[in-house]
Amino acid sequence: MSKMSKLGVRGLRLLVIVGGMILVPAIWAAHVNPRTLNGTKPKSAQKVSETQHTRRRMRHLASSHTTTGNVAGHRVASHGANLTRTSSSATSTSRRRTYHERFYMSSYAEGLTGGDLIDGEDPVVRQAAIDALGNMNGTVVAIEPTSGRVLAMVNQKLALASGAQPCSTIKLSVALSALSEGLISKETEVSLGGRSRMNLTEALAHSNNAYFEALGRKLGFEKVAYYAHQYGLGELAGYNIPGEQLGTYPEEVISEKLGGVGKMCSFGEGVSMTPLQLGAMVSAIANGGTLYYLQHPTTPEEIANFQPRIKRQLDIAPLIPEISVGMAGAVQYGTARRLGLNFNEEEILGKTGTCSHAGTRFGWFASYANTSSGRVVVVVFLQGGRPTFGPRAAEIAGHMYRNLYDHNFFIAGAPRSSDTAASSPASTTP
Repeated sequence: MSKMSKLGVRGLRLLVIVGGMILVPAIWAAHVNPRTLNGTKPKSAQKVSETQHTRRRMRHLASSHTTTGNVAGHRVASHGANLTRTSSSATSTSRRRTYHERFYMSSYAEGLTGGDLIDGEDPVVRQAAIDALGNMNGTVVAIEPTSGRVLAMVNQKLALASGAQPCSTIKLSVALSALSEGLISKETEVSLGGRSRMNLTEALAHSNNAYFEALGRKLGFEKVAYYAHQYGLGELAGYNIPGEQLGTYPEEVISEKLGGVGKMCSFGEGVSMTPLQLGAMVSAIANGGTLYYLQHPTTPEEIANFQPRIKRQLDIAPLIPEISVGMAGAVQYGTARRLGLNFNEEEILGKTGTCSHAGTRFGWFASYANTSSGRVVVVVFLQGGRPTFGPRAAEIAGHMYRNLYDHNFFIAGAPRSSDTAASSPASTTP
């Protein structure tokens, strides 16, 4: 056989072999049971049935598949597990309704001191308050707690107005009420639901709403209201202060739709309190239990003839140490810790408050400086929008204490214009 013939035979064999390799899988595939491809298993196959929970989970994954592709399609395939979690989160987020409260009052204002009567005020204290408040929409009131004299009142128009919801500052009144009734001590732990429990010190420091709602429900409206009036709420705080308006306390408990007595004791819902009312109550805490009429001298003659006037004596002296630790804790590590950004040379005790009503947000901070040379009460009240809140009021108070400290206000023996008031005897007649 010639060489050409041999090559032809070999080429033919090679062609047959290659062709066979191509045709065999096709022939095999042609004999595969088509029911297996369509999802129908042979009778001998073991049947697998998902649980009802699994079927629901599969349907959920199937419905979220499209969202997965839209939300996280830009990620690489190797992060497929993360895509499912992202889509699930995105799906739940899209279904959740988010409520953003709208505020209609500005947190900032100019010309707030216009019209203030200042001739009878302590010039150092007043300037410290003005500098601390800046252009925030609010008022600062400084009080000498041992006499009830108003040392400075910046933005008197707001300070003397009918007040606003006290927010969490109402918790001072509620705490004193519960202590007076023997319901708690500062160490008594109150159940907040589940395994959560808290005592008075931590509840004041962190302004825990659930704690004071529980106290309010245990006390009941009658007792809560009685003590609130004892501490000066619902009545004028000042003695013949021109333009002072009344902050009101409801005669009956607010409806359960608004939170009932619980919300009255945690947020001050339904209550209107003025900066002067809060200042008078904190002054009583600072001085050991004497509730003074607040007086605001407006002339040098009124300063010279100033005489403290006692409204009533409160039986709270044994209770003050019980709440003082929590008030100090608020400044040291709690809701008022922003005060320490500006001042930490002296001990400050206080309580913040933040809430909103009818499109206006309120920020409160009531405090007193506990120094070896005496005490001063500072109340900061802010109104406005989102930048307005209790910790911001505490920061302003810290700035004011810093200004007073830098001007030797807390040095024993330093002369100040309030010395005349301290030397005058107190009167118990209004």
